[in-house]
Amino acid sequence: MRTFDGIYVAGTWRPGRGERIEVTSPATGEVLGYVSEATADEVGQAVDSARSALHDDWATYSPADRAAALGRLADAFETRKNDFAELFSAEVGTPRRASSFVHVMSTLGALRAYEKIGADYPFDEVRPSMVGGEVRVRGLPVGVVGAILPWNAPLFTACLKLAPALAAGCTMVLKPAPDAPLAVSLFTEVIEQADLPPGVVNIVSGHAATGEALVTHPGVDKISFTGSTAVGARIGALCAADIRRCSLELGGKSAAILLDDVVLDDKTIGGLVGGVMGNNGQICVSRSRILAPRSRYDEVVAAVGAAVGELVVGDPSDRTTDVGPLINAAARDRVERYVAQAVDEGARVIVGGARPDGFDTGWYVAPTVLANVDNSMAIARDELFGPVVVVIPYEDDVDAVALANDSEYGLAGGIWSSDTARANRIAAQLRVGAVSINSAPALDCGAPFGGFKKSGLGREGGPEGLSEYLEFQSIIS
Repeated sequence: MRTFDGIYVAGTWRPGRGERIEVTSPATGEVLGYVSEATADEVGQAVDSARSALHDDWATYSPADRAAALGRLADAFETRKNDFAELFSAEVGTPRRASSFVHVMSTLGALRAYEKIGADYPFDEVRPSMVGGEVRVRGLPVGVVGAILPWNAPLFTACLKLAPALAAGCTMVLKPAPDAPLAVSLFTEVIEQADLPPGVVNIVSGHAATGEALVTHPGVDKISFTGSTAVGARIGALCAADIRRCSLELGGKSAAILLDDVVLDDKTIGGLVGGVMGNNGQICVSRSRILAPRSRYDEVVAAVGAAVGELVVGDPSDRTTDVGPLINAAARDRVERYVAQAVDEGARVIVGGARPDGFDTGWYVAPTVLANVDNSMAIARDELFGPVVVVIPYEDDVDAVALANDSEYGLAGGIWSSDTARANRIAAQLRVGAVSINSAPALDCGAPFGGFKKSGLGREGGPEGLSEYLEFQSIIS
């Protein structure tokens, strides 16, 4: 049981006045811990704390000092990696055999990446002026950042925002999702172990009202949000009303294109299945649409169906489990509605399609493969966030690209082929932010990540991610 009552402000937990939020296991329903709902006034206290730190201690840190602080954060986090892996498995439902990679190593990777990027970034450079003389270009911290986090990868997404923001010289107020706030709250112990100045990182928990108080607070200079497109649109509108900067990493409905020369070996099938079923299907970059050449359609459906049918559904704490529960009852019910609608529209269930037997508690959905799916069906167009993959036939490369791009989203994609040059040519035609070739979805923290179209605004990762937390000033002489 972990309890984090109140708000984390200026380096300490302060008692809160808001109601307690009960955090339960998605596998068993047991209570894992509690956090407190932050009031608007308490959000203001956190913002004031971040503002004071921005102008006091943190302002004295050079880029090298800030990079070193990120290194200390990474070192401190690494000493607690097993504690966090267990907690992620408990509160998110990620199978324990995968939580160390999905959550812990990705978080560590973000911190380590910005330790290096922050030390090397050109915050102050002189360029030749186009009108004679010189131009000094300075990258200045945008200021106080409010970060609103998702529940599916709470600490990784936190550090994908926190690390570049701190490297840029900003301070931050984090708001974790109410379904999974415990790991983010526990991270305060890492912050203290790394000896960050008080107030550089502050935490307020809560539901939508807490998030809206943070988004609309006049002391916040930028909002960084990861979550659904609908909520992102609301946040974007609120920020636009005050001309407040924002970055939005939103939904996806990504496609994995199997070219007609693909070899359906264990590596390929394992990558395809992992690209959908990882974290119980609750990943924004899920390649939940498999596009297969019509000439090999039945072969692909059979191979993917056989592999998914062998996945072990179970308690996420059991290291033999491949797929655990969804985060809550609403998530499970939503996935079931979409599958039922697809079947009514003519889709064929190859495997799964119902709740697995033997689970009287927890929010489980059997890993599901659907064939005979048309790209116009809701299940092929809407983000499900569950262990469901649809297999859609295509005629030729032109048709495959058109189907992949026929989506309101543009977050990610994948190409599988024996000819990597051909795969690269196809990848370059996709209107998405990241494409993997012959591999399961991956995010390189040294490269930009983000979406086209309704998948969001801005980029995370790489120097481009750091630039999102800077204002640029030109001094011409």
